[in-house]
Amino acid sequence: MSNMISYEQKNTPIHKLSGLTKLVFFILWCLTSALTFDTRILILMIIIGVVIYWIADVKWKQVSGVFWAIMFFMVINLVCIFFFSPYEGCKIYDSRTDILHLFGNYTLTKQQLFYEFNVFIKYFTVIPSVFIFLVTTDPSELASSLNGIGVPYSISYALEITLRYIPDIQDEYHKIKNAQEARGIEMSSKGRLFDRIKNTAAIIFPLLFSTMERIDVVSNAMELRGFGKKKKRTWYSQRPLVAADKAVIVFSVAFFAITMIITYMDGNRFYNPFL
Repeated sequence: MSNMISYEQKNTPIHKLSGLTKLVFFILWCLTSALTFDTRILILMIIIGVVIYWIADVKWKQVSGVFWAIMFFMVINLVCIFFFSPYEGCKIYDSRTDILHLFGNYTLTKQQLFYEFNVFIKYFTVIPSVFIFLVTTDPSELASSLNGIGVPYSISYALEITLRYIPDIQDEYHKIKNAQEARGIEMSSKGRLFDRIKNTAAIIFPLLFSTMERIDVVSNAMELRGFGKKKKRTWYSQRPLVAADKAVIVFSVAFFAITMIITYMDGNRFYNPFL
């Protein structure tokens, strides 16, 4: 399980925070990243994310596989942006500075590069927070915290099950991958990139069917046990918010508010260095 993205109990300041606190931070952090295109804010968020990642003591081997997969799709996304809208940056920043003519109607411009740079770093503001949230948050503790502030326990429990299923799905993926390799299908780094992508994509369908079967089993088990019949339930792992939790929540709200003010101060969420 050491190479999977799943909760791992540690004695770090991040692990000691309430699941509710980390969820509030995660939601506001993602909203900030989604709403702003201010390069200065995005770079600041990357720096803060790296610091939190280091404090949380997240092991690289836990996230490396998913990280490189996300990087692959990021590059494809940036290439698609350029080919489908090569002058989007020029429209946004209301200027055009040509760098190099490529072919046909495609010319590389400073504005397009800067726009795609912002899109690129937006991913890096969210990726560390996703990894940190998943590996430092106890699903049971998060569910109890949500229920404690008034969220229906059926919704809280659904979120808990979702987080608990992530390592199970990863485990099932590795089992199918090993079975495929045992049949002579190359899926390791020794094979060609295109073949690895094609063979990995073939795992999705058996993994999907396996996941749906597990969901059906869990749903039937919960229904047989009368889940949802009562209005309230008790939680073994419930705990109140402490001073550190309240401080992080205040910081999250304040950071979101300040960044939104800076972002929309001039009526445009795009930071424009070409003025």
